[in-house]
Amino acid sequence: MKITSAQKKFLRQQAHHLKPTVWVGQQGITDNLISEIEQALERHELIKIKLRLGEREERDAGIDEICDKTNAASVQRVGNILTLYKKNEEKPIIKLP
Repeated sequence: MKITSAQKKFLRQQAHHLKPTVWVGQQGITDNLISEIEQALERHELIKIKLRLGEREERDAGIDEICDKTNAASVQRVGNILTLYKKNEEKPIIKLP
């Protein structure tokens, strides 16, 4: 999923007050974790994920894997916190500019 820079800015503003919904821990990225992320995205469209995947390269690879498997767009990453967006086709909550 691709979003424009203006849409990313808008989504960053919307996500500012959010707390992480999902935590990626020692087990890494599992099928159950992907399922949990997809459910959270379906309910909220915009979520934060806290990553505990070690070094930067591991986190980057994990972010790419999560985005690929969930078909979501990475809005922002600050340290160990990833913000993801995926539009709910049936009941959209967020109206992108």
